[in-house]
Amino acid sequence: MTLNELDKYFNSFLKKENFPNDVSLNGIQIQNSAPALKEIKKVVFAVDASEETALKAAKCGADVLFCHHGLFWGQCETITENVYKRISAFLKNDLALIAYHIPLDANKPYGNNWGLAARAGLTKTKMFGEWRGMTIGVYGQLKTKLTAEKLAGKILLPGEKPFAVLNFGKKDIKTVGIISGGASEDVRHAVDLGLDAFVTGEFCHELFHYAKESKINVIAGGHYQTETVGVNLVMKKLAKEKKIDVEFIDVPTGL
Repeated sequence: MTLNELDKYFNSFLKKENFPNDVSLNGIQIQNSAPALKEIKKVVFAVDASEETALKAAKCGADVLFCHHGLFWGQCETITENVYKRISAFLKNDLALIAYHIPLDANKPYGNNWGLAARAGLTKTKMFGEWRGMTIGVYGQLKTKLTAEKLAGKILLPGEKPFAVLNFGKKDIKTVGIISGGASEDVRHAVDLGLDAFVTGEFCHELFHYAKESKINVIAGGHYQTETVGVNLVMKKLAKEKKIDVEFIDVPTGL
């Protein structure tokens, strides 16, 4: 499988064309020396594209780095300073970069939000939370009622701790809305739907009192921790369906 073929494989289910308002330049962001010819033997997965992840990917013999947060976000940049360091790490090692941002948040079942919903065991699921005209979140019902602390424990992996649990609503939670990463503002959508709890990655100070006054529980699971989900689900899919070596590189930001 070549880089071009690999990108077509990823897009066959992530479908970047369905998210035209995402400025994240989804797909191949940096090609290798022969995208139509060179055989891809190993793909490494990570949340963020950076100098560190590129060098670690190269060290473990990867041909491609697949990530959620790429290097390019729609605007033209000069190749200087940190941008130069990051790009040169890819070019010097003939390492390709493929990134999928909003398509990886919203995808069912391989995206961050649906992956978190599966961990929580949500049923009767529907999409909610519109960003730039694109609906990316998911909400539904728990099979059995949970406290906010126990819900956080189901969503996060063993050893991970939520950044904040705001017990502002019902003690026994039944309905939950989920949007990973930095989706503080979408707590308003959760309130409009009458949900018992809202799960995201990071929650901003400005909405603390809004959530409290609206009597909704909020779980901030960490931007990074809530977005390792999608890349791992895509990695497992690739490993199962194609004869390509895969590996996840954990480079937590602590945020």
